Amino acid sequence: MAIADDIILLEQKMNELISRYEKYFIGLEKREPLQLLGEVEKLVRRYSGVPINNTMHKHRFTMLVARLNTYREHWNRILKLMEEGRYSRDRFISNLHLRQKDKPACREPDIPPAPVDADLDRLVHELREARKACSLPDDKITRELIAATIERQRPALAAKLGTENFVFRVVVEDGKPKLKAGLRKH
Repeated sequence: MAIADDIILLEQKMNELISRYEKYFIGLEKREPLQLLGEVEKLVRRYSGVPINNTMHKHRFTMLVARLNTYREHWNRILKLMEEGRYSRDRFISNLHLRQKDKPACREPDIPPAPVDADLDRLVHELREARKACSLPDDKITRELIAATIERQRPALAAKLGTENFVFRVVVEDGKPKLKAGLRKH
């Protein structure tokens, strides 16, 4: 094969290798793609000591080798974190399995915690300010109204988000202030 064909083949195999490693890291593939990595490294070794006269091919080959080295460092870092048990996707999956294992078959549903007074006061204040900024009346916004709205939305949001651990914020959409829920960051 000519060097131009090998560079195209190297680029295709590199893209497949990157895709397979990503699948491995998220758990879609059970084994690390070591065979494909070996094929890519073999192609790189074939031309690493050979002078390449065509500047375009030389540049493209050099860039592919640099890309491979960068990805290899990234993959090795993730593999090390996986071995140590500190990889975030692995922790998420293991925590999910632990929660499912610890959950009794017949258990009463948890009563969701009422919003903290400081959060509720913050929401009332932000909603009033947003309504003033949108030239809307703000005199009907009360703590009780906001608390009732949150409690009414809580079961549907818990089902949608898959957790009871979320926080509300005020956003303005189409000139109208609204309450939006999102996952609470720890």
